[in-house]
Amino acid sequence: MYLRTWDDYEHHSLKLTAHSTSGIRRTALRAASQEALERRVKAIEAAGLGVGWADGDAGIGPTYRFTDPDGHDFELYWESEWYDPPEHLRPSLKNQAQAYPGRGVSVRRLDHVNFLAAATEPNGDFVRDVLGGRVTEQIRLDSGKISAQWLHFATKSYDLVYTEDWTGRNGRLHHIAFAPDTREDILRAADICLDNGVFIETGPHKHAIQQTFFLYVYEPGGNRIELCNPVARLILAPDWRPITWTEAERAKGQAWGLKTIDSFHTHGTPSAD
Repeated sequence: MYLRTWDDYEHHSLKLTAHSTSGIRRTALRAASQEALERRVKAIEAAGLGVGWADGDAGIGPTYRFTDPDGHDFELYWESEWYDPPEHLRPSLKNQAQAYPGRGVSVRRLDHVNFLAAATEPNGDFVRDVLGGRVTEQIRLDSGKISAQWLHFATKSYDLVYTEDWTGRNGRLHHIAFAPDTREDILRAADICLDNGVFIETGPHKHAIQQTFFLYVYEPGGNRIELCNPVARLILAPDWRPITWTEAERAKGQAWGLKTIDSFHTHGTPSAD
């Protein structure tokens, strides 16, 4: 099943596939051009993490598949089919992918993916040195270990996140995040989830890191979903210096004092059990 957020310019934002367990099967990233795709493929192969070329899925051209150091599956592509809305969804504003649906939470875009990893730094280094991303914020423990990193490719403050998996396992998912337009949409989303029996894990509240207003819920398969509104967090400085948070600072909890709940560090998919 192919699903798309309402303002996504591409054919789909998410593909649901049947499986015996929950989790994320593969994350697709679009290159900036065909030439950029070819450059990244060479860098991935030089890093020894390439899998190979495959025919594209619906809406995209040939893809190059690879893994990160932790074993998460990825693919890169350039060719993309732009979404052409049917007549009843055509927007009045031609710079919008479709008319606003006004249904459910009405998420505008797929915002970011947060991976669990046995070790975060090797994955952050891979995204930076091989894929061309940059670290915007991170957590450094008293031991010196980097326990989490937020990375971006353009001006939005983060696109991929790596968080230390306390179980020591590889290749698991922490959450996928979708963004509606406003904080009020997040508050309304909490009511919608409540009315529909969707488990709310934590929030609505505000993260200290990245200042994201958030709500975390579990979808029926057990995957954690974040609904978030990143308020004015654009990285415009070409020489941005990564913000490092200490263990003591993180122990204070979220931006307004809410303590991080235990399940945020223990729940991931597939289940550790």
